[in-house]
Amino acid sequence: QGPLPDFGRLQELRNRILFVLGALLVYRIGTFIPVPGIDPVQLEALFEQQRGTILDLGVMFTGGALERLSLFALGIMPYISASIIMQLMTAVIPQLKEMRKEGEAGRRRITKYTRYGTLALATFQAIGATIALQSNGIAISPG
Repeated sequence: QGPLPDFGRLQELRNRILFVLGALLVYRIGTFIPVPGIDPVQLEALFEQQRGTILDLGVMFTGGALERLSLFALGIMPYISASIIMQLMTAVIPQLKEMRKEGEAGRRRITKYTRYGTLALATFQAIGATIALQSNGIAISPG
């Protein structure tokens, strides 16, 4: 090719890096925006009471967003869980095994199913968190 770098590839790399940095920025800002209707004093008391339990692990995985009960409190855990579930299902369910063997088209469909699974898991986790917060008196205006 010669001594000059391929500027088209450098532009693509730069765009990808900027996209990732932008996504990280949006995520970090979203972790500091609290969910409305939550009593922060009660929430802090709950987390203090639950020190050293599985809740601390959730706080660690969300980068503190769970402790602040922010918009992005669930983090990427629903996606990770859905990915693991889909990988296990492709080993067990024959239709998914065949789909995986189809190549790129099959992989795209499995990825689509993983995203639907992520949405279902996130909804389930959000409803569970809402019920838990309401039962502990942390929600200011349950509804």
